[in-house]
Amino acid sequence: MRAHAVLYSMKSGKTRTAMVDWARSLLTKKPFKVVVALANKMARIAWAMMARGQTYESSFRVTAAQPVA
Repeated sequence: MRAHAVLYSMKSGKTRTAMVDWARSLLTKKPFKVVVALANKMARIAWAMMARGQTYESSFRVTAAQPVA
């Protein structure tokens, strides 16, 4: 099911999951199409991980903040 259809169907308020709560809170801050794009991206990442039997490895690294001079 496409993210667009899922986001429209969750508007009824009957579904209560962590992902739906995330989408609802994001919809209060971002346009609908941005939320659809993020949901589609997450779905592609999840599918690729399952298809390859891999775990998620973020390339994002947190470093200590540099003092501002």
